[in-house]
Amino acid sequence: MSFPLLTATAVLPALGAVATAAVPAARRTAAKWLALLVSLATLALAIAVVVRFDPDGDRYQLTESHSWIADFGVRYELGVDGIAVALIALTALLIPFVILAGWHDADPLETGSKRWRPTQGFFALILAVEAMVILSFEATDVFLFYIFFEAMLIPMYFLIGGFGDRAHEHGEKVAATQRSYAAVKFLLYNLAGGLIMLAAVIGLYVVAGNFSLTQIAEARANGTLDMATNTERWLFLGFFFAFAVKAPLWPLHTWLPNAMQESTAPVAVLITAVVDKVGTFAMLRFCLQLFPEASTWATPAILVLALISIIYGALLAVGQRDIKRLVAYASISHFGFIIMGIFAMTSQGQSGATLYMVNHGISTAALMLVAGFLISRRGSRLIADYGGVQKVAPVLAGTFLIGGLATLSLPGLAPFVSEFLVLVGTFARYPVIGVIATFGIVLAALYTLVLYQRTMTGPVKPEVSAMPDLRVRELVVVAPLIALLIVLGVYPKPVTDIVNPAVEQTMSDVQKKDPKPEVEAAK
Repeated sequence: MSFPLLTATAVLPALGAVATAAVPAARRTAAKWLALLVSLATLALAIAVVVRFDPDGDRYQLTESHSWIADFGVRYELGVDGIAVALIALTALLIPFVILAGWHDADPLETGSKRWRPTQGFFALILAVEAMVILSFEATDVFLFYIFFEAMLIPMYFLIGGFGDRAHEHGEKVAATQRSYAAVKFLLYNLAGGLIMLAAVIGLYVVAGNFSLTQIAEARANGTLDMATNTERWLFLGFFFAFAVKAPLWPLHTWLPNAMQESTAPVAVLITAVVDKVGTFAMLRFCLQLFPEASTWATPAILVLALISIIYGALLAVGQRDIKRLVAYASISHFGFIIMGIFAMTSQGQSGATLYMVNHGISTAALMLVAGFLISRRGSRLIADYGGVQKVAPVLAGTFLIGGLATLSLPGLAPFVSEFLVLVGTFARYPVIGVIATFGIVLAALYTLVLYQRTMTGPVKPEVSAMPDLRVRELVVVAPLIALLIVLGVYPKPVTDIVNPAVEQTMSDVQKKDPKPEVEAAK
């Protein structure tokens, strides 16, 4: 029996979470180092998954299948395609940086303070989220996926509500109230989506007789499972609603700005760069593969919603006074691009959307973590409280600029390639949608450059005059992310080689082919 690599990749951070939580409160530093070492070991396993995966091999590889709840046809089934491999690698890569960036985020404000949960709980919850996200990417049993899709909400709830941002202009009491509000809103929105999905999961079992993604998809392909049109559409809507909440897609997005504003910067990265990717990933894996006809039927409406997300998110980002809320609305705009690429139903669009998930994770992590370092120095999230930072902390300002330029998809940085592919793929089939979406790029340049101008340039404000530059630990966090943005911006081939075969198979699921160009290329 071969080594269960996929199980190990998810179980290791889960066991690490238990071990970290069990560290005595007096050994705070030991808990931090244990969590970091576990996250690095998980990254090593994720690298092994990437190495062992053959892009030209079977669709799902490194598969594991064991009976679990036999009476209901539930199995412990795991398998990865190229899209899942890329996102597992992204998750495992970001978690060590999240832990390092949040090294002091759960420390007591002063000796004997009881206003913060034990430090080991903070890092244990991060590892728990990592385990559940990775299992969500690996699961090929629909019921198994649903369990971890929902279970990750619990540790995220405590991370938002129990370890929120300390920088608040109205004091700790008001901050605690707003953290609780953000955490409850996050939980209620996602639970509502999950309950609707649960009804759809049960409906799928009634129709198909099992929960196996591969078996259901195969039965759909060979004609042995023929869903009624209305049934398929209702089931699709049940799945899509839950994924659209998680993504988040307008108008189901309103929990995200509150959650990111009240979270610490590392937890905000965990939300938008890791957890939210499960929603867009699931659209590709489950919506398109299980419900191809319904996906095609819903495409025009979904593209309109994605387009609204792009423009709406960017417009609201322009008007934000809070740094974290600006990044949150920018992320809503970016997720609009990802969803638009998925439902453009072209290979360029879906390849770009998958690449966008990876690149958005890296660029948002870079920008938000540097913003977190900035906020921790000044003690304020308000843009108006900054000015002239580049004169006193040039390295911090420089990394903030690169993260911002990546967010606006500057050519030469990683997000440009993915955004370009999404727009090309969308324009090929829906030119009007593609043209309007380009205004999102203009707005992205506006909110990014205005943010940099207001915080980093101009006269040095007295409150930032003594601001220290990035420290060694902070440089260790930021430098690799900046390097990745540059490398993948110049040479994205390693990622596209992994995801493109999976994209081709997804296109085959929905029986779509790329539109032929109006003008043939010269031979």
